[in-house]
Amino acid sequence: MQNVVSIAYTSEELAQMDSALATLRGLFDRMVKLTTEERRELFKMGDKSEPFCRQTLAVLAANPQIVPPNLGLAEAQADLAALDALRPRLLQLQQLLETAEDTETALGSDILSVALEGYGLLKVSGKSEALKGARKALSARWSKGGRTAALSPAA
Repeated sequence: MQNVVSIAYTSEELAQMDSALATLRGLFDRMVKLTTEERRELFKMGDKSEPFCRQTLAVLAANPQIVPPNLGLAEAQADLAALDALRPRLLQLQQLLETAEDTETALGSDILSVALEGYGLLKVSGKSEALKGARKALSARWSKGGRTAALSPAA
């Protein structure tokens, strides 16, 4: 029998999670929500262009006499500072999300493992008429025509 994870949350723990998520949602409200089209059209600062950007902003800041007022250097410097402040938090959020997704996967796998073993038991020992309907409903999971609507969302 598989048991990758055994976890249960108290109502207090769930309330704490919900409160923390609500706090994060409130803090994230100021962040930008881009459409697919907007995301596609924007310049992307990748690993190679980031050092270029940092060096260019530093050179411009060291030579203010060549910087026209409409360039937006101060805004770009503020954006860089915000990016530097945000990144370690994004890393922590990504790690938390990965852990939560791993836990979700493990829970689902544990459940499916027991369900498959139980289904096997029903097929072998559940030959009585009382279990015939249940066996038939559960066998829809394995039909070649596709899964039933009742079983497909979790599958």
